[in-house]
Amino acid sequence: MVSKGNICSTFKQEVSVREISYPEVINVENQCFKMKKNEINFAEAESCPVRNILDRFGDKWSTLVILILGNYDKLRFNELQKMIGTVSQKMLAVTLKKLEADGLVTRKVYPQVPPKVEYSLTELGSSLLPKIESLVQWANENMAEITENRSLSEVK
Repeated sequence: MVSKGNICSTFKQEVSVREISYPEVINVENQCFKMKKNEINFAEAESCPVRNILDRFGDKWSTLVILILGNYDKLRFNELQKMIGTVSQKMLAVTLKKLEADGLVTRKVYPQVPPKVEYSLTELGSSLLPKIESLVQWANENMAEITENRSLSEVK
């Protein structure tokens, strides 16, 4: 995982790919590597932490579930489904199982009839919440421009 404190302190030069500049030196798990245009392999999702994580919670529902659970201490399945509105029971169940498997959401079952199940964010899930909220803020600030750009590209 690359964190602010682990990033290599010097970047020797910039590598330009499609008019976007990337630093030549990056840090992965406290190891510095030189990036060269021909040595970058974007196809290996398993070895790329960003792709691996985004593949798991970057779907249509996971981010929304994390945001909602972040605003409530705990919610039952039906409460969560009602808040989202457009998600099917099956998709919500699959989403919650994935988030639970990654340790972002916890599921607590109460031994009663009928069974009571509550979902909440784990400490790990809560640590992700500010990053997602930053993305939400960015989206809210830039949605008008993005919508305008989309409509312009449809005209062509």
